[in-house]
Amino acid sequence: MEYNKKSVKDVDVNGKKILLRCDFNVPMAKDGSGVITDDKRIRAALPTIQYLLENNAAVIACSHMGKPKGEWKPELSMAPVAARLSELLGKEVILAKDIVGEDAKAKAAALQPGQILLLENLRYDAGETKNNPDFAKALADLAGEDGIYVSDAFGTVHRAHASTAGVAAYLPAVSGFLIQKELDVIGGALAAPKRPLVAILGGSKVSSKIGVINNLLEIADTIIIGGGMAYTFSAAQGGKVGNSLLEEDWKEYSLEMIQKAKDKGVKLLLPVDTVIADKFAPDANSDVVTAGEIPDGWEGLDIGPKTVELYCNAVADAGTVIWNGPMGVFEFEKFAVGTKAVAEALSKTDAITIIGGGDSAAAVQQLGYADKMTHISTGGGASLEFMEGKVLPGIACLQDK
Repeated sequence: MEYNKKSVKDVDVNGKKILLRCDFNVPMAKDGSGVITDDKRIRAALPTIQYLLENNAAVIACSHMGKPKGEWKPELSMAPVAARLSELLGKEVILAKDIVGEDAKAKAAALQPGQILLLENLRYDAGETKNNPDFAKALADLAGEDGIYVSDAFGTVHRAHASTAGVAAYLPAVSGFLIQKELDVIGGALAAPKRPLVAILGGSKVSSKIGVINNLLEIADTIIIGGGMAYTFSAAQGGKVGNSLLEEDWKEYSLEMIQKAKDKGVKLLLPVDTVIADKFAPDANSDVVTAGEIPDGWEGLDIGPKTVELYCNAVADAGTVIWNGPMGVFEFEKFAVGTKAVAEALSKTDAITIIGGGDSAAAVQQLGYADKMTHISTGGGASLEFMEGKVLPGIACLQDK
């Protein structure tokens, strides 16, 4: 699915009030101290915010944090975000005490071009996740009659919430730079990839990646399967998987995918060997066995050395690589070898390398290869649904060019 949507650069923002949906759902210290442990998402929003402020717009930023489910939970307040954003911008970020109440209305009405206001946690109001039209209209009204809505929270565009889709019924809607890049890079890779296109799919479950495998079988040259879902493919072909992760209900589907790959002339690579463990623990005893020969009482936790070589060779001369999902239990050092090797192989290739958010993005960052990748998606679920070819409500509502 190719999107050709207007961005902030396609509209005149001078003197306008902009309702800007960001993704400030940042990890916080567990002790309730209000300390942000990783400000990556706040930094990612800076180019759009700075562009709007420099072009004489008044910015009303909004985001959710956590899952308060319509309740006011002080530990999920946007106050720490306002403080950090203020430091990064080098200017005051005004914080509203509510979302669409008296304080937000008064502060939005008084907001001047070049100033920025941050609303309280959107999900303090149950109308946000329900996409309540009254709540969406109240949000839009903060920007006034000639206001503009700018969507820049890619991680939430697969959800039809008030702030991601509902407000577009009341304000002209365009994308910020973060979403524009996601559409250009992932959209471009799916619509007109530089070939060969290699897709690496890992993670634990076949069921969560069905749509992606199905869609990529239409466009990829090679699909590589790793992670926990490989054992369902193995069992479907009569392999012994011991205590490995197995989705019994998806064996038939796995066989269909193998057949579809053959019919389409797509190379479908499955592990040829497996690193097994006698328990699910970082200090488990481990061994390497041929795929499909895992003894009872043992479970597969990573791809084996021959598979590592096979997969790394497959990406070496790729034109485009899309990677979503780790190759093994990368949280355990002993079983992170496959994931590390794939990340390293991607860092050395000349291909366009796209990391599809979630665990694979975390792995690449942890391993220090982030700066070697062409693009790391800012949305886990959203990038998966994008790769499935699904309509994303938060993108569909934006104006076409």
